[in-house]
Parts: sequence; structure tokens; C-alpha cells
Amino acid sequence: MAHVHRETAAHRSRRRLLVVLGLTGGFMVIEVLGAMWTGSLALAADAGHMLTDVAGVGLALFAIWIAARPPTPEKTFGYYRVEILATVVNALLLLAVAVVILIEAYQRVLAPREVLGPPMMAIAAAGLGVNLVSAWLLQRGAAASLNVRAAYLEVLSDAVTSCGVLLAAATVTFTGWTAIDPLVSGAIALFIVPRTWRLLRQAVNILLEGTPAHLELAAVETAMLEVVGVLRVHDLHVWTLTSGREAMSAHVVVADPSDSERLLDELHAVLHARFGIDHTTIQLDRAPAVVVRLKSPPGPAGV
Repeated sequence: MAHVHRETAAHRSRRRLLVVLGLTGGFMVIEVLGAMWTGSLALAADAGHMLTDVAGVGLALFAIWIAARPPTPEKTFGYYRVEILATVVNALLLLAVAVVILIEAYQRVLAPREVLGPPMMAIAAAGLGVNLVSAWLLQRGAAASLNVRAAYLEVLSDAVTSCGVLLAAATVTFTGWTAIDPLVSGAIALFIVPRTWRLLRQAVNILLEGTPAHLELAAVETAMLEVVGVLRVHDLHVWTLTSGREAMSAHVVVADPSDSERLLDELHAVLHARFGIDHTTIQLDRAPAVVVRLKSPPGPAGV
């Protein structure tokens, strides 16, 4: 049977992703120039974080384009997994940026540099506004797509880091304490790492075809056993093709294989309604016949 190539969850957020790409890409250039002008590492760190926003959104859009390509005889599932690969690349990039920021922050703590507070504060405030708008645009799609969620978490965390940069700028402006700049930069890097690590683990679990975190195999098996005529379920596997699309395969032992059409329809309906699983591969097996051996009555004595 040919499988319908459905629109992915990420594809429905394509226009919003394009707007966010334009906003973050444009302001990233402003932050880079601002960091060079003010000498602020915190502003440079925020620009680096925004660079990962641009990379993440760009990868998400590229993945959406690739995933929309139809299946081929060589790639029967199409290109859904490219979205997950994009998420992995994005997470690794973000971790690399965090390491660079930590190293530079350490060096600046040892040797503080002059920082221009007022322009730094103005740029940080504008960056916060851009991040909040971007997060608002991606909030709806983040619940349905891992790739959109990656971009959403990045711009949301970037909004938090912009608050830190704004605080550092205010401190430098009103107190002259420039050491706050590398300290905030290090805090930004440490803020990035745990969120990115969790995202990376989730994406790798999908690539390894692990059971989706929101599903329990025992619950899936129980639901299948509730279908009339199903006796046992074995070799049950559930995995994720891409965000919002799970697949399942199983062997189902039934009492009457001749009723296969009804059994398959009901099993598919249960799996879709309760767990959102659309792609199912189910093999029906006949229950083994029970052989009853009757003992022969004992023969006459002496025989």
C-alpha cells in the first residue's frame, strides 16, 4: 500500500519561521557591530547566541523543504529524518558557542577591558524586544514540532540572556564595574548548556529509533488487547519518524485470521485515537491449535 506523504508539523510554521529568520538575522549583525563598538563580551555572547538562532531557524526551514520531498524507491519514508538531523546539528553548534564564550569570559575576568555602558544597554534592550517577538511567533508551532521547538527554545533563552546583558550594561553604566560583563557572559553560556543537552538527547533518541518519551509500550499493548479477537501482542515497536509522526510495528495473535479486515481497521483506529500513531505495520498470526490427547482406557487384566 502506498503511504500518503503528510504535511509535517514544522511545515505549518514555515511562514513564522521566515519572519523570525529575518528579525534575528538582521539584529545579529547589529549586535556584532555593537559588541565591536562597546567592547562588551556579554553583547558578543548574545550575538553568538543569536547566531545559533539564525542557524537553528535556517536549518528548520531547510529541513522543512527537504522533508516535503516525496518518497522514492530508495527512500521509502521520504526525507522526514532531515528535520531531526538539523536539530542535532543545531544543538551541537549551540554547545560549541557556549564553550567559546566560557573560555573568553575566563580570560576577561583575569584581564578586564573597558566597556561602553549606555550604547550596550540600548542594543541589549532592542535585542530583548526582537527575541520576545520571535518567541511569540514560534510559540504555537513549538508544541507540535521538535525542530520548531528547538528554534523556539533558542529565541526564548536568548530573551533571558538579553535581560542579563541589559543588567550588565546598567551595572557598567551606573557603577563602572566592568567585571560584570564577562560574568554575565559566563552565565549565558551555562544557561545554554542544560537546555541544549536535553534537546540533543531527545533528537538522538529519535535517530536511534527509541520509544517516544510521551508513549509507553505497555499502554499501547493494553489498548491493542482490548480489541475483540486479539489474544496476544509481541514484537511491539514504536518509534518516531519526525516530530508529530510516530510509527509502529507488531505481531498480533488472533483467534480468527479470517476476520483480518475488521481487526486491522479497529487496531489502526485505536492506535490513532489514543496515541496519534498513523503509520502501523501489523502482522496477524493465528493462535496455535490446542491438541488434546485422550488416554486410552486400560486393557483387560493380563493383556
